[in-house]
Amino acid sequence: MSKTEGSTAPRPRYITPDGEQALREELQYLWKVKRPEVTQAVREAAALGDRSENAEYIYGKKQLREIDRRVRFLSKRLDELTVVDRLPDDQSRVFFGAWVTIEDDDGEEQTYRLVGADEFDLAKGYLSINAPLARALIGKHLDDEVSVKTPEGWKTVVITGIRYQPADIGK
Repeated sequence: MSKTEGSTAPRPRYITPDGEQALREELQYLWKVKRPEVTQAVREAAALGDRSENAEYIYGKKQLREIDRRVRFLSKRLDELTVVDRLPDDQSRVFFGAWVTIEDDDGEEQTYRLVGADEFDLAKGYLSINAPLARALIGKHLDDEVSVKTPEGWKTVVITGIRYQPADIGK
């Protein structure tokens, strides 16, 4: 379990409503669709006879174990997560869920949304709240300069935009 430095209390695990919905949909799909399909395939493969040399049976059992492992993980994880479904009172600062546009020394701009560790996807611009850059951005204002240590060394960026979008609860 993650802990904040110098603290014994676990760090809250945040997720956006969209991220929670995606995890719930994956859990539903695995439990209601995928697992019954694989169970049926295993049942059919078992009916063919000798299971010790039956590749379909062996592979199907392996798939079932992987599905069950993921279902257990998702069920437990969803219980641990805190859904952040309201906008912060002070929207002039960077907090969880914000879309933040930063500019580096070369004038290159990038926009990231600060999301939970379970939903980060850099291709979509979703940056984990646990990433060093995200941690450095938290609490900062527009035009603040932020330094973050990267594998290449220290990098300095300037915050050029902060925006929030309301959560689409119950789409």
